[in-house]
Amino acid sequence: MSYWLIKSEEKTYSIDQMQSEQTCIWDGVRNYMARNFLRKMQVNDLCFFYHSNTKIPGIVGLVRVIESNIVDPTQFDENSPYYDPKATANHPRWYTIRVEFVDKFPQMISLGDLKQKFDPDELLLVRRGNRLSVMPIRVDIGDRILQLKIRHSVS
Repeated sequence: MSYWLIKSEEKTYSIDQMQSEQTCIWDGVRNYMARNFLRKMQVNDLCFFYHSNTKIPGIVGLVRVIESNIVDPTQFDENSPYYDPKATANHPRWYTIRVEFVDKFPQMISLGDLKQKFDPDELLLVRRGNRLSVMPIRVDIGDRILQLKIRHSVS
């Protein structure tokens, strides 16, 4: 099992929506590096759910990969903001995953908290200028983030 971090703007798709729906396809990723990370994900990998572009960004929950290497259907939908005219059914350009809800954290682990606990070599998220919406998390770092969740729950 591996850990990953996936970002979503709270107003676009929130942890509450994820909890309500229980499963979803993580569509619309249009960065090649992020796409390549999505393609490396395996069933049962865990993803930290991160709210971005909000007053206080941070990790708000956990989801599990239940299906990997899915062709992202939004690339073919001309009415989608994620439409890609260069993608074809025979040669899709964008792939994604299906995830299921695991947990909504009782308290967010804010980006500020993460910056205090991890250096940029440990956690890509805290690296200056990083804007990737999908990124790997080392297993030891993922375990430490889960410990932070437990400590935040108790305080």
